[in-house]
Amino acid sequence: MAPVTGTGEEMYALVERLYPLCRSITGDGVRATLDIVGEYVPLRVHEVPTGTQVLDWTVPQEWNIRDAYVADGTGRRVVDFAASSLHVLGYSVPVSATMPLSELREHLYTLPDHPKWVPYRTSYYRPEWGFCLAQETLDALPDGDYEVRIDSTLADGHLTYAEHVVPGQVADEVLVSCHVCHPSLANDNLTGIAVATYLARALAERTPYYTYRFVFAPGTIGAITWLARNAERVERVRHGLVLACAGDPGDLTYKRSRRGDAEIDRVLRHVLTSSGRPHRITEFTPYGYDERQYCSPGFDLGVGSLSRTPYAGYPEYHTSADDLEFVSPEAMEDTLAVCREAFAVLDRNRRYVNLSPYGEPQLGRRGLYDSLGGRSDAKEAQMAMLWVLSLSDGEHGLLDVAERSGLPFDTVAAAADALHGAGLLKA
Repeated sequence: MAPVTGTGEEMYALVERLYPLCRSITGDGVRATLDIVGEYVPLRVHEVPTGTQVLDWTVPQEWNIRDAYVADGTGRRVVDFAASSLHVLGYSVPVSATMPLSELREHLYTLPDHPKWVPYRTSYYRPEWGFCLAQETLDALPDGDYEVRIDSTLADGHLTYAEHVVPGQVADEVLVSCHVCHPSLANDNLTGIAVATYLARALAERTPYYTYRFVFAPGTIGAITWLARNAERVERVRHGLVLACAGDPGDLTYKRSRRGDAEIDRVLRHVLTSSGRPHRITEFTPYGYDERQYCSPGFDLGVGSLSRTPYAGYPEYHTSADDLEFVSPEAMEDTLAVCREAFAVLDRNRRYVNLSPYGEPQLGRRGLYDSLGGRSDAKEAQMAMLWVLSLSDGEHGLLDVAERSGLPFDTVAAAADALHGAGLLKA
């Protein structure tokens, strides 16, 4: 196991290792990705056979690719999978043929508005083949015959996903999910994988209150498969967060759960607002990443999504420009810090009952005021104790106290600890 620290440079190094791999919703690229993540955190890997019914979906055939290219009349590869996995339409069926450029064009995908970029395109659930390339490359191709080769297999196999669990003091769970299906796209979602990995390592350094379950799965079909196979466990999921696009230069964006007022929604709003970070909070929509699966009405889990620039919100999205230069160690480190701050609040957000609710209890004779002597924040800490006592009716949590009082959550939580220790509160 690599040492636990979690600097931006370490997360960036993990992104660099994962970047060259060709990933899809199934196949050896996913397994190779999980093998690398497994060097950082222990994973339980699951293989679900093709044809397995998962809710309204069916696990598809497994796709693997070894080589692909388009070569001109001289044998020169003008489009080459070896140069970038983005060059092949994801899930392309095998092809070996020679054809004129006029016929080949029907299978070529470009971005005319960004002529130097290669698009990311897939054809998961219909048999197609194709190549993605820069518009300027296509414009330079002369008429003539081209050799077209895609050495791929589409056959019965498995869908692969993995879990990592950080045991907590209670069996109730916090779900952290990220997708592992995209090929060489650094922000979407190798940064999400890296932040999730180092978040798991950070949580393991202590014994958290909740049990944290990390799911590394292909987008959509992977989350659906996990939900289908974990119907009983879903009842224990109290909170959740989908991590994606965690390393671009944009400000942090939190997308609320479908509920809109789930505890995770309130925690992220409080942490982002109180930190002073530039940020956006957006409402739930049934489009995006796997929060839409976890929040589907039959499950209706309290799962939000944290990213920097949201999906499809930046020009580089799903193109070759989402590369290693587009993401930064500093952005990933900031995203990780917010996750750690949010989960620290979530873990400490208890409801208490005031055991001396008739009038204000005498704090001085219990040594609670004396314990504040000489502290620069003594008045703030005193007010936190009074607010905690006032709102500890079994209905309000510490986050309620912090929001209503305007006091820092850490100050409120420290006051609750002191009052609990003095026998004035019951959890």
